[in-house]
Order: sequence, then C-alpha cells, then structure tokens
Amino acid sequence: MSLQQQIDLSRLPQHIAIIMDGNGRWAKAQGKNRVFGHTEGVKSVRRITETCAHLGIPYLTLYAFSTENWGRPPAEVAALMELLVSSLRKEIKSLNEQGIRLNTIGDLQALPPACVRELQAGIATTHQNQRLTLSLALSYSSRWEITKAVQQIARDALKGKIHPNEINEQLISQYLTTHNLPDPELLIRTSGEQRISNYLLWQIAYTELYFTDKYWPEFDEEELYKAIIDYQQRDRRFGKLATP
Repeated sequence: MSLQQQIDLSRLPQHIAIIMDGNGRWAKAQGKNRVFGHTEGVKSVRRITETCAHLGIPYLTLYAFSTENWGRPPAEVAALMELLVSSLRKEIKSLNEQGIRLNTIGDLQALPPACVRELQAGIATTHQNQRLTLSLALSYSSRWEITKAVQQIARDALKGKIHPNEINEQLISQYLTTHNLPDPELLIRTSGEQRISNYLLWQIAYTELYFTDKYWPEFDEEELYKAIIDYQQRDRRFGKLATP
C-alpha cells in the first residue's frame, strides 16, 4: 500500500502550516549558492500546494520570509524579493486555474513596492477561489503580530469601541493577521531544526508538531504524506483525558 493510500481522507488536518527551512544548507551540499537553494525551494512550494489541494486540505500557510530575515546579507534579501516577484508572475495563472486563493500575513508595508503590487494583483485575481487558501507569511513574526494586535485593541478601548472586560481569546484572535483563518492543526518544520522561530505562536497552542531532517527543496509529496500519517496516528486531547 502506498503512503497516499494509507491516509484517512476523512481525518485530514484542515490547516497545515510549514516552516520551510534548509534552502541554503541544501544548496551548499550541492556545491551551489544560497539563491539556487531558494529557487529550488519554489518548486517544493508548488508541489506541496498542489498536493494539499488534491488531497482536499483547505488551508496551507507557508513561512516564506520572517522579520528576522531582513538581517540577512543585502544581496540575498534582494534576490529573495526578486524571486518572490518572478514566482508570483509565473504561478498566479496556475493557482487561479486550480481554484487556489492567495492570501498573505505579515508586515507587507516593509516589502519593496514591486512585491506588494504583485501580491495585491495575485490576491485580487484569486480572491473568489475556494478550493484551497494559500497564505504566505512575509515579513512576519508572531511577536510583531501580537504587539500590533495589542496596540489596536488599546486604541479601540480608548475610543470606547470595546470594554476591557470584553477582551478574551476570541476577540484577540480577531485582531491578528490570521483572523480569517482557522488555527493550524499540523505544523511541519523541515531541515532537522526543532524550534518554532517566532511563527504563529498564538495560533499553535494545540497544534501537532512534526519535524523532519529533509531540507525544504527535498520535501516532496511522499514527505507530506508521512507527516499527515504521523498526525493521524496521534490522540489530540486538547488538555483533556485520552480517548477511551
């Protein structure tokens, strides 16, 4: 029986989040520069997005560029931004044809104008699609997101729009950039690192974590199937007692 056949389609995670790690290290192992690794990583984005859509997973969120990534060498950052623009131009038609809606989370104002224009065009082109929502976390960090949410809640409280006693988990979630997304049920990190790296800290309170030694350019359909099978073998208790 193939890995795909082992998946219970009735128990799929509705939202998968991925920390796409290891492009640079994979490229170095190939004797190539880091930008080559990022370029090959785009191919994995395409594979995994299409596979999620085929399986029937409605939400996929990819950690594409963190606020901390701005501290990388300027040449690498510039190449990443150019790759983002060229990839969007190349892939939007395919996303639209497959019923995939593009979404973004993060501080888009920090991105170069050309990136923002391509993102806005892609979002507008695909906004009616409902098969899968592909969210790109760009210039994103969870602490940035939570700080911005707290600031906006404080402003609205000062204006009398909300009372402090009304502030609860549901209200806070509505102020986050992920307010239109369900919390992830499965978080995957590639490259062998086992940390969260400031990603969706509020949203992954009860998310199942899956770590793999595979670098992101190596992460293919079979590796995704392994992660989903592992997820389906877990007993998700949410702090309660185990299922009898």
